Amino acid sequence: MRQGMRRRGDGILPAKRKEETQNEIKIHNGGGRGLFGSRQGWKIRVRLLGVFTAVLLAVLPAALPGYAAAEALGQEFSGPAKAEMFDADTAGRTSAKLIYTGGVRTSSIPERRQLPRLVDDAELLDREEAEGLLEKLDEISEQQQCDVAVVTVYGLDGKTPEAYADDFYDYNGYGMGTDKDGMLLLVDMESRKWWISTCGFGIVAVTDAGIDYISGKFLPDLSDGEYLDAFWTYASLCDQFLTQARDGKAYDSGHMPKEGVSTLWIPGSLLIGLALALVVTGCMRAQLKSVRRQAAASNYVRPGSRSLRVSRDIFLYRTVTRTERPKDNDMGGSSTHTSSSGQTHGGGGGSF
Repeated sequence: MRQGMRRRGDGILPAKRKEETQNEIKIHNGGGRGLFGSRQGWKIRVRLLGVFTAVLLAVLPAALPGYAAAEALGQEFSGPAKAEMFDADTAGRTSAKLIYTGGVRTSSIPERRQLPRLVDDAELLDREEAEGLLEKLDEISEQQQCDVAVVTVYGLDGKTPEAYADDFYDYNGYGMGTDKDGMLLLVDMESRKWWISTCGFGIVAVTDAGIDYISGKFLPDLSDGEYLDAFWTYASLCDQFLTQARDGKAYDSGHMPKEGVSTLWIPGSLLIGLALALVVTGCMRAQLKSVRRQAAASNYVRPGSRSLRVSRDIFLYRTVTRTERPKDNDMGGSSTHTSSSGQTHGGGGGSF
């Protein structure tokens, strides 16, 4: 009996009670393996792992480079791509660029314009000039419902001016309406090249001959470093060409805007002509001192000096000269091509 008992005050318990207590401790501790060693612990571990995985999947994609820009634009990439975002520059202008290169499908084109209609990455304009030009571009674009944009860069990233201008237009969402109507003037200061990319109604309004005409007006200022005047001329002529295309026949070869004549030339020309007429007639009158007014013309005929007896006409020969009418081989219109996105563009360019 004494062997099966222990005193409570001295820590002595019945042997059976001691054994039950040890078993309870052993069960509670999972046989000495800790909380996660038991079956209940494994369930808790699986639940924590599921929560951690869910949090990781929600947070990790947003931290990946380029994912946020692609998610915001709703774009899908099928190959190497590059996205570069530049915020406001030191001059305080909104100067942003978003360019995608390589393996981009047509579905990657954003539905809305991502950048302003003036992107001056080459920093050719100061803040006041840039704000004024952007206001004019926005006014023309909204009135004509056709984007008119100007982009200046320093370097083409290994592309041709045509490819760079087309890609910049497409992948930055330029163009209004379902046909992406618009036109973009690209100026690269590194290569000293320019390009006008047209799309949608812009192809109809500004033909190949129209691009030659417009560039002939702004290139002198562009070459002389008068960048604001060059861009202003470009914008004004685009507005004129768009208006003509919507109201009537678009300007094309053989049908270009007529040069305006100053109103000062009209009175000036009349005064010069009147002065010359007075001088000439005055000189002629001074030479007729011996001539007097006669009542009839018979006084000028000598009597018996002329006697007409027979009068007849004899046909001798006929001469016919034929000149071939020149043929107009220039059909006009716009030549088009397909950009890397699959969009149809017109355009033209050169150096300055």
